[in-house]
Amino acid sequence: MQPELIIFDCDGVLIDSETIASTVVSQNLTALGWPMTVQDSMNIFLGMSITDMEPMIIARLGSLPPNWRRGLEAELVTAVGSQANLIPGARETLEAVTALGIPWRIASNSGNDELRAKFAHTGLQDLTAGLTFSGTDMVALGGRPKPAPDIFLAAAASANIRPSHCLVLEDSTLGVTGAVAAGMTCYGFAPHGDGTALIAAGAARIIHSLAAFIQLLEPQNA
Repeated sequence: MQPELIIFDCDGVLIDSETIASTVVSQNLTALGWPMTVQDSMNIFLGMSITDMEPMIIARLGSLPPNWRRGLEAELVTAVGSQANLIPGARETLEAVTALGIPWRIASNSGNDELRAKFAHTGLQDLTAGLTFSGTDMVALGGRPKPAPDIFLAAAASANIRPSHCLVLEDSTLGVTGAVAAGMTCYGFAPHGDGTALIAAGAARIIHSLAAFIQLLEPQNA
């Protein structure tokens, strides 16, 4: 049975920007006195919003400079706006889902400016306009970013689809946790691993490529 709505994570699912963002964060925090490699940044902060990162960093450093958050956001926008690339098959996947008649949304913990920069640089802005939900939106509305379910529920409500009829594609344990908490089926996306941590977080199955994901949605396989 085909889902009535598909909700895609952005970073690591549609756009290859996680290493870029982790490099920016690791350099920023190392300069502030928390020595950190790119891999450390990915291990600690992968999929996390700046809203949730900030108290963790303050707990480690004791304080942050004035306007630190705004400065980090600007660094991220500049980096992803010039370096981000599409995950193989990303545009084709969105076009295929549309051709199958299945509505879709994007739900990301990234800020709105960062998302716009990624979409503009990778050429997805024509497809994604009006279909993207940001973790910063949730905070502004009094909600919570992933791993809370709020962003997924907002995406489903925008399409007037019940959560139980939604399918989410996520590559982080925080995202899987949020999708499951929203009452949605979640597939873990693990192009470079076995997805064990995603299964442990509640993913119903593991997908290793976007091409394989589309094959699953074809009517004969749904």
